[in-house]
Amino acid sequence: MILSMTGFGRSEGVFEEKKITLDIKSLNSKSFDLNIKMPSRFKEKEFEIRKLLNDRILRGKVDCYINLEMLDNVTDVNINHELVQSYMAELKKVAGDGPDFEYLKMAVRMPDAISSKSEELTASEWQFLKTLIDKAIAKFDNFRRTEGEILKEELQRNINNIEKYLLAVEPYEQVRMDGVKERYRKSLHEFDQIDETRFYQEMAYYTEKLDIAEEKVRLSQHLKYYTEVMTEEDFNGKKLGFIGQEIGREINTLGSKANHAEIQKLVVMMKDDLEKIKEQTLNVL
Repeated sequence: MILSMTGFGRSEGVFEEKKITLDIKSLNSKSFDLNIKMPSRFKEKEFEIRKLLNDRILRGKVDCYINLEMLDNVTDVNINHELVQSYMAELKKVAGDGPDFEYLKMAVRMPDAISSKSEELTASEWQFLKTLIDKAIAKFDNFRRTEGEILKEELQRNINNIEKYLLAVEPYEQVRMDGVKERYRKSLHEFDQIDETRFYQEMAYYTEKLDIAEEKVRLSQHLKYYTEVMTEEDFNGKKLGFIGQEIGREINTLGSKANHAEIQKLVVMMKDDLEKIKEQTLNVL
């Protein structure tokens, strides 16, 4: 089964007048590369959040954003009124009389004048956040499956194209070998004496050297294997990449042995589809 490395999932909910929104998105990567942005309130659980995401997402360049919004004008900011007034009084002693507003602006910048409430993250809130993470990952997985189906159709289309071009090579094979033999025969006729035994030995050598039967068989096998792995195995992106490399080797050898204009054209079209396969395979989980 094909899963795309590109994914997106969002979940949100309200816990005790706090709205929590969680977004997960990913692009392709050779490994699991996670970037998390979250409020300081949840920092103590960063390791657990990373593990939850790593266990389920497996691979990709992943961004996770957790946003916290206080509802009904509830705020987690605490102003130390007594300390601010004390700062203002001391500033007046030093600077003399002046507008209270100016002293207030200076006082609120002083240490500990404004702070966040030190309410600890409760077990029930952490459980609520984990539930949101699970929901976001579930949507993320659905996105990957949908994208994977589109990828599979594109990959299969390109594999089918290469198979079609490979079958189109066959009509040119005998014509190609007959042309090679005729060229060698004409070249040898330019000499006064021809050793027929040597001629046929040379022809056997070049016939074997230019034979593409093995390359055709191996290429056909690799194409079938690619389809099998794509259809039957999970988390198959790296394996498909390796098979794609083997397909490329056989196509290149086919091209180097072709020695025929029409076969060369077919090889070029095979390479074009193979490049598309390589690009698409990079996005397979």
